Amino acid sequence: MVAASPFTRSLSTLQQRTEKRIVAIGDSLVYGFGDPEGGGWVERLRRQWLQPETPGHAMYNLGVRADTTQRVSQRLVQEFQTRGEFRNRVPDLMFLSVGLNDTCRVGKPNGRPFTEFEMFQAQMFELLETAQSQCPVMFIGMTPVLEERMPFAEILHYNHTDQHRCKEFTRRACEQRNIPYLDVLDLWLKRGDAWWRSRISTDGLHPNVLGYRSLLDDIMNWSAFRDVM
Repeated sequence: MVAASPFTRSLSTLQQRTEKRIVAIGDSLVYGFGDPEGGGWVERLRRQWLQPETPGHAMYNLGVRADTTQRVSQRLVQEFQTRGEFRNRVPDLMFLSVGLNDTCRVGKPNGRPFTEFEMFQAQMFELLETAQSQCPVMFIGMTPVLEERMPFAEILHYNHTDQHRCKEFTRRACEQRNIPYLDVLDLWLKRGDAWWRSRISTDGLHPNVLGYRSLLDDIMNWSAFRDVM
């Protein structure tokens, strides 16, 4: 008889709770930058639970623009411990979404990586281990960038090759820990250039209003999400 994984055991407990306390922590994809209409996928999801007839889930947006994996790891636990609902408990569920800001190159397209890949690997391992020691975790992957719109902020160059490299490492690391990973990068790219390009803001980096709508749809249709919610 095969023993249940830690996530499966946590999932079983999570499914039994009617009202969940959820945190989403990461970079600008969590923060919702680029969506002046709905405030991003986290805010759009949170609003669905504000009506009396819906489940009384509470969702906290702990996204910080420009955060790297290291920065998220450093602030992970203290971010929710200071909030009233978590002073004597941990979240029922945590969404992680970070890594894009580690992939960029500084100064020129082939410049030095903002975060060396070996360092990124170590920092991602630490982040996942810390997060999973607190509560059940789900990971939302990065969206693709418009390479022709680089550099971002006149100095940072993002590209699909470095995105894919970091994404694949993160996906495998999550798989090893039984952390559900939503591969947004591959999912969007497979839908074709016209589809995904229409969902990225003019800065080439962040999803636009349509992009966040689509991202929320992808999350809500994700079997791992549907299993716990």
